[in-house]
Amino acid sequence: MDVVAACRAFVAVSGHGSFTSGAAAAGIPQSVASRRIAALEEHFGARLFDRSSRAVRLTPFGRDMLPSARRLVDLADAMADDAERARLRPLRVAVPEICPPPRLAALVVAARRQRIHLEVRPAGPQERERLCRTLEVGAGIVAVPEAAATWRVPLGLAARTPIPAPTVFLETLRSGRARTQARRRILIQPEDDVAHLRDPLTRAGQSAGLAPSQVTVAPSLVDAAAAALGSPDLLLCSRQQAEDFALHWRPLADPWLLRGYDVAAGVREDLDQLRSVLYADIAHCLGAADHPSPTEGSPPGSPSTGDPT
Repeated sequence: MDVVAACRAFVAVSGHGSFTSGAAAAGIPQSVASRRIAALEEHFGARLFDRSSRAVRLTPFGRDMLPSARRLVDLADAMADDAERARLRPLRVAVPEICPPPRLAALVVAARRQRIHLEVRPAGPQERERLCRTLEVGAGIVAVPEAAATWRVPLGLAARTPIPAPTVFLETLRSGRARTQARRRILIQPEDDVAHLRDPLTRAGQSAGLAPSQVTVAPSLVDAAAAALGSPDLLLCSRQQAEDFALHWRPLADPWLLRGYDVAAGVREDLDQLRSVLYADIAHCLGAADHPSPTEGSPPGSPSTGDPT
């Protein structure tokens, strides 16, 4: 027996003094209301209503039980309201600040279609880790090495003028002996100022003979892009970012760099929702390809998946 449903019928009938009117108020057929109340009476072992006359009156037992029945119905309604609010609770997620606002808005809309209510908080890689660690957000899209990544974004170099070669070799940025040509810098934006990206690039630059000042971290993405747009300097970025700034992009020949992202969350359900339900939408925000092309998702010089050899 559904005690809550039976008590709801009991309260409705007692309040209207009629099985017909009470059943209508409860949104159930009169026969269903009668069966539920009869089951409740059998459960308690006593009559709730005096049915000896045409009017429906509470028995002494019924009057004593009515306050408890009302409390039970009110509590059930309150639980239903709490459950709805819990389903609609916002999931605060720290996301890379490089994600374009239109794509973030599309992510929020896609999440709502899945009954997931996101509140996104753009931040840099170190700040996202701190927000997750201090539980200021429920989850975060954090920077991780490629091997541990759920999403991968190939990086390359972008310049204001077309780059003739299909890939960029760091040796070509080395100054000649005459040093009459200005050294072209590689600008690392804050999103890529993480050890697993910055350090391999710095070491490769040293091995290629670049001056230490030729690989430098910019204060912001805007500063880095402005420098690339106004000088021969090169911006380390994704293809999507290069297109957003109208820069010409080419992948690096060596080292092969990819941004790696994964989810950090305190609740397993949130982790699963972001990794599975919203996987493609997050990939779109990050500029990650689900099926990378040979020139964008695999190291330069490696065979493509469609190569018969």
